[in-house]
Amino acid sequence: MYSRLIAPLLCASALAFACGPFSNSQELEPTPAHAAVDTAGRAVVAALDVRVGSTVEVALGVTNAADHRVELRFPRGQTHDLSILDASGREVWRWSAGRMFTQAVQTKLLGTGEKTTYAEQWTPIESGSYTVVATLTSDNYPVELRQGFTVP
Repeated sequence: MYSRLIAPLLCASALAFACGPFSNSQELEPTPAHAAVDTAGRAVVAALDVRVGSTVEVALGVTNAADHRVELRFPRGQTHDLSILDASGREVWRWSAGRMFTQAVQTKLLGTGEKTTYAEQWTPIESGSYTVVATLTSDNYPVELRQGFTVP
């Protein structure tokens, strides 16, 4: 009786194994602060600028450090995102929250040494220590930078 079940169970197991979840993740060497480097050695360098006043102004600058033009590819209309975390790491604000973005692929071409900047503002509710997380949502040059700041 058990011999009739072995073949279907083996087939089902093989199918479950083949269709099951798997990871394409790779361990990457850490890159220097403020830099994202592609696998061919060309570099897109990003920097984060935070200015605190009555509002917090955040600017994510992305510069082509390669000796040729670089195309940033974005899988949808959103090119960047910013979030503010409080001292306990809880998100208190996200720029993209409540916004809608097109689902169209878009690109941004940067010439040698050319820079593009994505700047936004946040109005803090209370004083304290915060961390801004800035993300370039490019699929070929993704960048995430963090910087702490204090609202007096």
